[in-house]
Amino acid sequence: MASIGNFFRRSLRRSGRREGKEEASAAENNPSRMPQGKPGERNSVLYSAGQFFFEYLVVVSLKKMSDGRYEPKITYQFPKRENLLKGQKEEEERLLQAIPLFCFPDGNNWAPVTEFTSETFSFVLTNVDGSRKIGYCRRLLPSGRGVRLPEVFCIISCLGCFGLFSKILDEVEKRRQISMAVIYPFMQGLRESPFPAPGKTVTIKSFIPESGTELIELTRPVDAHLEHVEFQALLQQLSPHLILHIFASAVLERRLIFLAEELSVLSQCIHAVAALLYPFTWAHTYIPVVPECLLDTVCCPTPFMVGIQMRHLERVLDQPMEEALIVDLCEGKILRAVGDEEEILPVKLQNEMLTSLNRHNNNNNVHTSEQVNTLVSEAFVQFFVRMVGHYASHIKWSKNGSGIFQERAFCKAITSKTNRKFVKKFVKTNMFSLFIEEAEKSRIPQEAYFQQKITEYHEQKKHRRDS
Repeated sequence: MASIGNFFRRSLRRSGRREGKEEASAAENNPSRMPQGKPGERNSVLYSAGQFFFEYLVVVSLKKMSDGRYEPKITYQFPKRENLLKGQKEEEERLLQAIPLFCFPDGNNWAPVTEFTSETFSFVLTNVDGSRKIGYCRRLLPSGRGVRLPEVFCIISCLGCFGLFSKILDEVEKRRQISMAVIYPFMQGLRESPFPAPGKTVTIKSFIPESGTELIELTRPVDAHLEHVEFQALLQQLSPHLILHIFASAVLERRLIFLAEELSVLSQCIHAVAALLYPFTWAHTYIPVVPECLLDTVCCPTPFMVGIQMRHLERVLDQPMEEALIVDLCEGKILRAVGDEEEILPVKLQNEMLTSLNRHNNNNNVHTSEQVNTLVSEAFVQFFVRMVGHYASHIKWSKNGSGIFQERAFCKAITSKTNRKFVKKFVKTNMFSLFIEEAEKSRIPQEAYFQQKITEYHEQKKHRRDS
């Protein structure tokens, strides 16, 4: 176990391409196996239609060791990959060695039980080039009599679509209660089906004994940039005021620690916080559920966003960590703060976002998950539109087609002193630098949805001037 921990800490760092900042990552895999996104797509999660749904399905079970403790081990893998080159094989072995830690991040203190409520959570494995794989997990108790140990079904995919993979895990769990043998044909059919385009549906045929052939429909949301998040989970745990404090810390790339006992709460809330940064991407250490053996991650001097189970609170507070925002998701409060969170965002825009979030939170109308995602996302996207939406006007293009961002002119163009003060800090972050680096590569705007919102904002301003 120690060697795996050392692997995480030692080998997975990459430098910010503009600022030279070091970033620690959660796990490494073979970059040559990663599908390449289209120009302008974020590298953290890829959404291209036509890809495989997943790379692996693994089952992680608890095996009793000689000292009486239980250690998670992979007991089933689909598909088995053969004819790998030496380097590919080594990378795969390290990936498969890391997965059990994240499927049972709560340590080795387990005991057989007769009842266990299944839980769904996810984790992220980050490669040295910044590309990410997502592990979608369902922890459940196998059918049977007497005391048993829970096991985890984990789907590893490059694709971020939590609602869709949750439905897939529902089907896996249903088949597990019948027989492991029934899972294989379902997953084989899924692997042979192309990942659908936004708003489209793919139908999987699957035979279940005594039930016959079932048709399972899997549909992607129309709005692909929000399909990997559930903002409702964040709103249920935290007040809009605290969400803005967390957003302010994240946007300046500080150290953030989230505490909760349930793995599903941790993973959903941290994914939601990261999604608030759209069109920018959190590019530093990002571990939605930190395994017990990696708790000293909180000692890292560089920015991080991590989730830790509440049972480890005392150990975390005893660590010699630098300033960090520590959030208790169980009680909906901040345990430790830097102290200036209220002053980071421009007051006028902060109040507008707060009003918007309070309106959504207090609205008696029942919203679907997709509606909540859209309503919440809109408030934060508008913040970035008004703060940095003029970035494209300050990229100077050379004859060979490459662009150079004019940072000084960009900041000077902001008339509001409070807005300019914030932006001068924000342009020094790695997330902004990486965003601009991509923008300098092509005149075709990246993040089409963000560009659409910028265009709409300017059209509305023009309409107000003309009316």
